[in-house]
Amino acid sequence: MTLLLILGSLGLASAMRPKPGIDRTIFGTLPDGREAYLFTLRNAAGMEAKITNYGGFLVSLTAPDKSGKQANVTLGLSTLADYTKAPTSLGPIIGRFGNRIAGGKFTLDGTEYRLATNNNGNHIHGGKVGFSQKLWAATPADGPEPALTLRYTSPDGEEGYPGTLAVTVTYTLQKDNALRIDYQGTTDKLTVLNLTNHAYFNLSGQQRDVLTDVLMINADHFLPTTKAQIPTGELRPVAGTAFDFTKPRPIGAHINDTTDVQIQYGHGYDHCWVFTDKSPKLKLGATVYDPQSGRLMTMYTTEPAVQIYTANHLNGSQHGPEGVPYTRRFGICLETQHFPDSPNQPTFPTTTLRPGQTYRSTTVYQFSVK
Repeated sequence: MTLLLILGSLGLASAMRPKPGIDRTIFGTLPDGREAYLFTLRNAAGMEAKITNYGGFLVSLTAPDKSGKQANVTLGLSTLADYTKAPTSLGPIIGRFGNRIAGGKFTLDGTEYRLATNNNGNHIHGGKVGFSQKLWAATPADGPEPALTLRYTSPDGEEGYPGTLAVTVTYTLQKDNALRIDYQGTTDKLTVLNLTNHAYFNLSGQQRDVLTDVLMINADHFLPTTKAQIPTGELRPVAGTAFDFTKPRPIGAHINDTTDVQIQYGHGYDHCWVFTDKSPKLKLGATVYDPQSGRLMTMYTTEPAVQIYTANHLNGSQHGPEGVPYTRRFGICLETQHFPDSPNQPTFPTTTLRPGQTYRSTTVYQFSVK
Protein backbone atom coordinates (compact mmCIF):
# COMPACT_ATOMS: atom_id res chain seq x y z
CA MET A 1 0.00 0.00 0.00
CA THR A 2 2.81 2.38 0.95
CA LEU A 3 4.61 1.63 -2.33
CA LEU A 4 1.43 2.34 -4.27
CA LEU A 5 1.00 5.65 -2.47
CA ILE A 6 4.59 6.63 -3.23
CA LEU A 7 4.24 5.67 -6.88
CA GLY A 8 0.93 7.51 -7.05
CA SER A 9 2.39 10.66 -5.54
CA LEU A 10 5.36 10.52 -7.91
CA GLY A 11 2.98 10.16 -10.84
CA LEU A 12 0.90 13.11 -9.61
CA ALA A 13 3.99 15.26 -9.17
CA SER A 14 5.13 14.35 -12.66
CA ALA A 15 1.70 15.17 -14.09
CA MET A 16 1.71 18.55 -12.34
CA ARG A 17 5.08 19.51 -13.78
CA PRO A 18 4.72 21.83 -16.82
CA LYS A 19 5.50 20.14 -20.09
CA PRO A 20 8.25 22.03 -21.90
CA GLY A 21 7.69 22.94 -25.52
CA ILE A 22 6.27 25.57 -27.84
CA ASP A 23 2.71 26.34 -29.00
CA ARG A 24 1.42 28.60 -31.76
CA THR A 25 -1.85 30.53 -31.89
CA ILE A 26 -3.14 33.23 -34.22
CA PHE A 27 -2.40 36.64 -32.71
CA GLY A 28 -4.33 38.67 -35.27
CA THR A 29 -4.53 39.85 -38.88
CA LEU A 30 -2.60 42.75 -40.36
CA PRO A 31 -4.37 45.34 -42.54
CA ASP A 32 -2.99 43.63 -45.67
CA GLY A 33 -4.57 40.31 -44.65
CA ARG A 34 -1.45 38.51 -43.42
CA GLU A 35 -1.75 36.63 -40.15
CA ALA A 36 0.61 37.16 -37.24
CA TYR A 37 1.19 34.42 -34.68
CA LEU A 38 1.84 34.26 -30.97
CA PHE A 39 4.31 31.60 -29.88
CA THR A 40 4.39 30.40 -26.28
CA LEU A 41 7.69 28.89 -25.17
CA ARG A 42 7.55 26.91 -21.91
CA ASN A 43 10.25 25.17 -19.87
CA ALA A 44 9.91 22.43 -17.26
CA ALA A 45 10.23 24.92 -14.40
CA GLY A 46 7.02 26.65 -15.50
CA MET A 47 8.57 29.75 -17.00
CA GLU A 48 6.86 31.06 -20.17
CA ALA A 49 7.86 33.46 -22.93
CA LYS A 50 5.27 34.72 -25.40
CA ILE A 51 6.67 36.12 -28.65
CA THR A 52 4.95 37.29 -31.80
CA ASN A 53 6.51 37.16 -35.25
CA TYR A 54 5.17 40.66 -35.83
CA GLY A 55 8.19 42.76 -34.91
CA GLY A 56 9.61 39.96 -32.81
CA PHE A 57 7.91 41.47 -29.77
CA LEU A 58 8.46 39.82 -26.40
CA VAL A 59 4.80 40.04 -25.39
CA SER A 60 5.28 38.52 -21.94
CA LEU A 61 7.83 36.64 -19.87
CA THR A 62 7.11 34.98 -16.55
CA ALA A 63 9.55 34.33 -13.73
CA PRO A 64 9.05 32.97 -10.19
CA ASP A 65 9.40 35.06 -7.05
CA LYS A 66 10.93 33.85 -3.77
CA SER A 67 7.74 31.95 -2.93
CA GLY A 68 7.67 30.29 -6.35
CA LYS A 69 4.84 32.42 -7.75
CA GLN A 70 5.13 33.10 -11.47
CA ALA A 71 4.35 36.59 -12.77
CA ASN A 72 4.89 38.56 -15.96
CA VAL A 73 8.13 40.55 -15.68
CA THR A 74 7.99 42.47 -18.98
CA LEU A 75 5.71 45.17 -20.36
CA GLY A 76 3.58 44.05 -23.29
CA LEU A 77 0.24 44.68 -24.96
CA SER A 78 -2.88 42.54 -25.25
CA THR A 79 -3.57 42.27 -28.99
CA LEU A 80 -1.90 42.61 -32.37
CA ALA A 81 -4.05 45.69 -32.99
CA ASP A 82 -2.50 47.31 -29.93
CA TYR A 83 0.95 46.84 -31.46
CA THR A 84 0.02 48.00 -34.96
CA LYS A 85 -2.17 51.04 -34.26
CA ALA A 86 0.86 53.07 -33.12
CA PRO A 87 4.57 52.25 -33.17
CA THR A 88 5.75 51.09 -29.76
CA SER A 89 9.08 50.05 -28.27
CA LEU A 90 7.59 47.62 -25.73
CA GLY A 91 9.82 44.62 -26.44
CA PRO A 92 10.50 44.35 -30.20
CA ILE A 93 13.57 43.53 -32.26
CA ILE A 94 15.29 46.83 -33.06
CA GLY A 95 17.06 47.26 -36.40
CA ARG A 96 18.77 47.94 -38.58
CA PHE A 97 20.46 50.17 -36.03
CA GLY A 98 19.64 50.28 -32.34
CA ASN A 99 19.75 53.74 -30.89
CA ARG A 100 20.58 57.05 -32.57
CA ILE A 101 22.51 58.12 -35.67
CA ALA A 102 23.20 61.87 -35.74
CA GLY A 103 21.42 63.81 -38.45
CA GLY A 104 20.18 60.58 -40.01
CA LYS A 105 23.29 60.22 -42.14
CA PHE A 106 26.68 58.55 -42.31
CA THR A 107 29.45 57.92 -44.83
CA LEU A 108 30.92 54.57 -45.90
CA ASP A 109 33.88 54.37 -48.29
CA GLY A 110 33.24 57.93 -49.42
CA THR A 111 29.52 57.50 -50.10
CA GLU A 112 27.05 59.39 -47.91
CA TYR A 113 23.84 57.62 -46.97
CA ARG A 114 20.79 59.52 -45.74
CA LEU A 115 18.37 57.70 -43.45
CA ALA A 116 14.84 58.42 -42.33
CA THR A 117 14.85 60.92 -39.45
CA ASN A 118 12.37 60.16 -36.69
CA ASN A 119 13.90 61.62 -33.52
CA ASN A 120 14.37 65.40 -33.47
CA GLY A 121 16.18 65.40 -36.80
CA ASN A 122 18.12 62.23 -35.95
CA HIS A 123 17.60 58.59 -36.84
CA ILE A 124 16.62 56.14 -34.10
CA HIS A 125 15.91 52.40 -33.90
CA GLY A 126 15.88 51.72 -37.63
CA GLY A 127 13.72 54.59 -38.81
CA LYS A 128 10.05 55.27 -39.38
CA VAL A 129 9.29 51.66 -40.31
CA GLY A 130 11.95 49.61 -38.58
CA PHE A 131 12.20 45.90 -37.88
CA SER A 132 9.65 46.30 -35.08
CA GLN A 133 6.95 46.82 -37.73
CA LYS A 134 7.84 43.90 -39.99
CA LEU A 135 6.23 40.47 -40.17
CA TRP A 136 9.04 37.96 -39.73
CA ALA A 137 9.08 34.39 -41.04
CA ALA A 138 8.93 32.08 -38.02
CA THR A 139 10.34 28.60 -37.41
CA PRO A 140 9.53 27.04 -34.01
CA ALA A 141 11.69 24.30 -32.49
CA ASP A 142 10.09 22.09 -29.83
CA GLY A 143 11.91 20.38 -26.99
CA PRO A 144 13.11 20.88 -23.40
CA GLU A 145 14.65 24.20 -24.47
CA PRO A 146 12.08 25.49 -26.98
CA ALA A 147 13.25 28.04 -29.50
CA LEU A 148 11.74 30.40 -32.05
CA THR A 149 13.80 31.51 -35.04
CA LEU A 150 12.64 34.64 -36.86
CA ARG A 151 13.93 35.68 -40.30
CA TYR A 152 13.62 38.92 -42.23
CA THR A 153 15.33 40.19 -45.38
CA SER A 154 15.65 43.95 -45.50
CA PRO A 155 15.93 45.18 -49.11
CA ASP A 156 18.69 47.46 -50.32
CA GLY A 157 17.73 51.07 -49.55
CA GLU A 158 15.13 50.31 -46.87
CA GLU A 159 14.95 53.36 -44.58
CA GLY A 160 18.01 54.61 -46.48
CA TYR A 161 20.40 51.80 -45.52
CA PRO A 162 22.65 50.23 -48.18
CA GLY A 163 22.68 46.52 -48.93
CA THR A 164 20.22 43.65 -48.93
CA LEU A 165 20.43 42.44 -45.35
CA ALA A 166 19.37 38.94 -44.22
CA VAL A 167 18.70 38.82 -40.47
CA THR A 168 18.01 35.87 -38.18
CA VAL A 169 16.97 36.23 -34.54
CA THR A 170 16.49 33.17 -32.32
CA TYR A 171 14.79 33.24 -28.93
CA THR A 172 15.55 30.21 -26.73
CA LEU A 173 13.93 29.52 -23.35
CA GLN A 174 16.57 27.59 -21.47
CA LYS A 175 16.20 24.99 -18.71
CA ASP A 176 17.91 27.31 -16.24
CA ASN A 177 15.18 29.99 -16.50
CA ALA A 178 17.11 32.11 -18.98
CA LEU A 179 15.87 33.72 -22.17
CA ARG A 180 18.65 33.69 -24.75
CA ILE A 181 18.57 35.88 -27.86
CA ASP A 182 20.96 35.13 -30.74
CA TYR A 183 21.27 37.57 -33.65
CA GLN A 184 22.87 36.96 -37.05
CA GLY A 185 23.10 39.08 -40.18
CA THR A 186 24.69 39.04 -43.63
CA THR A 187 24.76 41.65 -46.38
CA ASP A 188 25.52 41.86 -50.09
CA LYS A 189 26.86 45.42 -49.81
CA LEU A 190 28.87 47.41 -47.30
CA THR A 191 26.49 48.54 -44.55
CA VAL A 192 26.10 49.11 -40.80
CA LEU A 193 24.26 46.90 -38.34
CA ASN A 194 23.48 47.17 -34.62
CA LEU A 195 20.65 44.90 -33.46
CA THR A 196 19.05 44.74 -30.02
CA ASN A 197 15.82 44.02 -28.16
CA HIS A 198 13.85 46.76 -26.43
CA ALA A 199 12.16 44.78 -23.63
CA TYR A 200 11.00 46.74 -20.59
CA PHE A 201 11.54 44.66 -17.45
CA ASN A 202 9.53 45.01 -14.26
CA LEU A 203 10.62 42.38 -11.76
CA SER A 204 7.82 43.17 -9.32
CA GLY A 205 5.38 41.51 -11.71
CA GLN A 206 3.96 44.94 -12.56
CA GLN A 207 3.11 45.80 -8.96
CA ARG A 208 5.12 49.03 -8.76
CA ASP A 209 7.72 51.13 -10.58
CA VAL A 210 11.38 50.12 -10.76
CA LEU A 211 12.92 52.87 -8.61
CA THR A 212 13.51 50.55 -5.63
CA ASP A 213 15.05 47.84 -7.82
CA VAL A 214 18.76 47.43 -7.22
CA LEU A 215 20.93 47.77 -10.34
CA MET A 216 24.52 46.73 -10.99
CA ILE A 217 26.26 47.50 -14.29
CA ASN A 218 29.64 45.96 -14.95
CA ALA A 219 30.84 49.17 -16.59
CA ASP A 220 33.40 51.75 -15.52
CA HIS A 221 32.58 54.30 -18.25
CA PHE A 222 29.48 55.72 -19.93
CA LEU A 223 28.87 57.89 -22.99
CA PRO A 224 27.83 61.46 -22.19
CA THR A 225 25.59 63.02 -24.84
CA THR A 226 24.50 66.32 -26.28
CA LYS A 227 21.06 67.67 -25.40
CA ALA A 228 19.78 65.76 -28.47
CA GLN A 229 21.20 62.60 -26.85
CA ILE A 230 23.92 62.07 -29.43
CA PRO A 231 27.21 60.83 -27.90
CA THR A 232 29.88 63.52 -27.71
CA GLY A 233 32.63 60.95 -28.36
CA GLU A 234 33.90 61.04 -24.78
CA LEU A 235 34.08 57.90 -22.64
CA ARG A 236 33.52 59.32 -19.17
CA PRO A 237 34.40 57.44 -15.95
CA VAL A 238 31.33 56.65 -13.85
CA ALA A 239 33.22 57.02 -10.56
CA GLY A 240 31.73 59.75 -8.37
CA THR A 241 28.73 60.33 -10.66
CA ALA A 242 25.04 59.41 -10.75
CA PHE A 243 26.06 56.81 -13.35
CA ASP A 244 28.16 54.66 -11.03
CA PHE A 245 26.47 51.28 -10.69
CA THR A 246 29.69 49.30 -10.39
CA LYS A 247 28.34 48.36 -6.95
CA PRO A 248 24.62 47.56 -6.65
CA ARG A 249 22.41 50.49 -5.69
CA PRO A 250 18.74 51.45 -6.15
CA ILE A 251 17.82 52.78 -9.58
CA GLY A 252 16.09 55.72 -7.95
CA ALA A 253 19.05 56.80 -5.81
CA HIS A 254 20.17 59.58 -8.20
CA ILE A 255 17.72 59.34 -11.09
CA ASN A 256 16.24 62.77 -10.32
CA ASP A 257 19.55 64.53 -9.67
CA THR A 258 18.98 67.37 -12.09
CA THR A 259 22.19 69.06 -10.99
CA ASP A 260 23.74 66.51 -13.38
CA VAL A 261 23.28 67.82 -16.92
CA GLN A 262 23.26 64.26 -18.28
CA ILE A 263 20.27 63.41 -16.07
CA GLN A 264 18.61 66.56 -17.44
CA TYR A 265 19.22 65.49 -21.04
CA GLY A 266 17.88 61.97 -20.52
CA HIS A 267 15.06 62.95 -18.13
CA GLY A 268 16.62 60.21 -16.02
CA TYR A 269 18.72 57.38 -17.38
CA ASP A 270 18.78 56.99 -21.15
CA HIS A 271 22.49 56.43 -21.68
CA CYS A 272 25.00 53.91 -22.95
CA TRP A 273 27.34 52.24 -20.45
CA VAL A 274 30.62 50.75 -21.73
CA PHE A 275 31.50 47.42 -20.16
CA THR A 276 34.73 47.05 -18.22
CA ASP A 277 35.25 43.65 -19.88
CA LYS A 278 36.02 44.51 -23.51
CA SER A 279 36.13 40.91 -24.78
CA PRO A 280 33.60 39.72 -27.38
CA LYS A 281 32.83 36.61 -25.29
CA LEU A 282 29.56 36.10 -23.39
CA LYS A 283 30.18 37.99 -20.14
CA LEU A 284 28.37 39.45 -17.17
CA GLY A 285 26.85 42.79 -18.14
CA ALA A 286 24.38 43.78 -15.44
CA THR A 287 22.02 42.59 -12.71
CA VAL A 288 18.63 43.89 -11.58
CA TYR A 289 17.19 42.80 -8.22
CA ASP A 290 13.73 43.45 -6.77
CA PRO A 291 14.09 43.10 -2.98
CA GLN A 292 10.37 42.64 -2.34
CA SER A 293 9.75 39.76 -4.76
CA GLY A 294 13.27 38.37 -4.50
CA ARG A 295 13.56 38.17 -8.29
CA LEU A 296 17.06 38.63 -9.68
CA MET A 297 17.76 39.12 -13.38
CA THR A 298 21.34 38.60 -14.53
CA MET A 299 22.24 39.76 -18.02
CA TYR A 300 25.12 38.33 -20.06
CA THR A 301 26.12 39.59 -23.50
CA THR A 302 28.76 39.52 -26.20
CA GLU A 303 28.17 43.22 -26.88
CA PRO A 304 30.54 46.00 -25.71
CA ALA A 305 27.83 48.19 -24.18
CA VAL A 306 24.27 48.49 -22.92
CA GLN A 307 21.78 51.33 -23.23
CA ILE A 308 19.91 51.65 -19.95
CA TYR A 309 16.55 53.34 -20.27
CA THR A 310 14.27 53.88 -17.29
CA ALA A 311 10.95 54.41 -19.09
CA ASN A 312 11.18 58.17 -18.59
CA HIS A 313 8.55 58.87 -21.24
CA LEU A 314 5.88 56.28 -20.50
CA ASN A 315 2.73 58.22 -19.57
CA GLY A 316 0.04 55.68 -18.72
CA SER A 317 -1.60 55.73 -22.16
CA GLN A 318 -0.69 52.09 -22.74
CA HIS A 319 -1.97 49.20 -20.64
CA GLY A 320 -0.80 45.64 -20.32
CA PRO A 321 -2.85 42.43 -20.54
CA GLU A 322 -3.28 42.64 -16.75
CA GLY A 323 -4.90 46.09 -17.15
CA VAL A 324 -2.02 47.92 -15.47
CA PRO A 325 -1.25 51.38 -16.93
CA TYR A 326 2.37 51.77 -17.99
CA THR A 327 3.45 54.96 -16.29
CA ARG A 328 6.77 56.78 -15.97
CA ARG A 329 9.61 54.66 -14.56
CA PHE A 330 7.48 51.50 -14.69
CA GLY A 331 10.18 49.50 -16.45
CA ILE A 332 13.88 49.31 -17.21
CA CYS A 333 15.40 48.47 -20.58
CA LEU A 334 18.79 46.81 -20.92
CA GLU A 335 19.46 47.22 -24.65
CA THR A 336 22.74 45.43 -25.37
CA GLN A 337 24.48 46.96 -28.37
CA HIS A 338 27.44 48.69 -29.96
CA PHE A 339 27.72 52.39 -29.24
CA PRO A 340 25.10 54.85 -30.56
CA ASP A 341 26.15 56.93 -33.58
CA SER A 342 29.09 54.57 -34.23
CA PRO A 343 29.01 55.18 -38.02
CA ASN A 344 29.90 58.83 -37.36
CA GLN A 345 32.38 58.24 -34.53
CA PRO A 346 35.64 56.71 -35.79
CA THR A 347 36.96 56.07 -32.26
CA PHE A 348 33.96 53.88 -31.38
CA PRO A 349 33.93 50.11 -32.05
CA THR A 350 32.86 49.62 -35.66
CA THR A 351 29.35 48.60 -36.66
CA THR A 352 30.35 48.15 -40.30
CA LEU A 353 29.32 44.85 -41.92
CA ARG A 354 30.90 43.76 -45.19
CA PRO A 355 29.85 41.13 -47.74
CA GLY A 356 31.26 37.77 -46.70
CA GLN A 357 31.14 38.63 -43.00
CA THR A 358 28.51 37.37 -40.55
CA TYR A 359 27.24 39.62 -37.78
CA ARG A 360 26.75 37.65 -34.57
CA SER A 361 25.52 38.81 -31.18
CA THR A 362 24.13 37.02 -28.12
CA THR A 363 22.37 38.28 -25.01
CA VAL A 364 21.02 36.17 -22.14
CA TYR A 365 18.57 37.29 -19.46
CA GLN A 366 18.70 34.76 -16.61
CA PHE A 367 16.21 34.73 -13.73
CA SER A 368 16.70 33.46 -10.20
CA VAL A 369 15.72 34.42 -6.64
CA LYS A 370 17.67 35.47 -3.58
